[in-house]
Amino acid sequence: MAGSLIKIDEEIVTSAVASVELGGTDWDSSYDVYQLVISNMEMSLNNAQIRLKFLAGGTPQSTSNYDEASKVLVSNTTFANNSLPNYSAFVITYVGASTDTNARFNSNHFLFNMNNASEYSFMTQETSAFKNGAVLEGKQGGGVYTVAEAHNGVEITALGGNVTAGTFTLYGLKK
Repeated sequence: MAGSLIKIDEEIVTSAVASVELGGTDWDSSYDVYQLVISNMEMSLNNAQIRLKFLAGGTPQSTSNYDEASKVLVSNTTFANNSLPNYSAFVITYVGASTDTNARFNSNHFLFNMNNASEYSFMTQETSAFKNGAVLEGKQGGGVYTVAEAHNGVEITALGGNVTAGTFTLYGLKK
């Protein structure tokens, strides 16, 4: 499998930005499956809600057609089953602020049906976050965007805050 991941786009954030977009004009539609990797993401707002949206024609899709479900494991309490039907984005996690020196977020997503205009695009996710001083959280799940349209990338934002650091990489998976 050496050489199976082909880097399509990468953004390295070192100062505050409202959002990070991958794909768009850099999109390569020759893949059936894509992988999004987010490493060492930090936020300007404590406990910010991290969101992911699909791009269609380079524009983030903000309709209430994102459905997701996940299992959340948290170090300071019991697990939770989360579901968000008919939401305006996929909610990846909540993460601490850059003023919390321990707050970090990492995730791995696989994206499917992105180039197929007659099918729903969907994603799987595995996340880990260290936040609020000493809480470790892991999340496993997935979601579907219930509009049949082609997509050409993703947008990552924080509700009410900015992304202050992180490496965001989009790969195509070669057959």
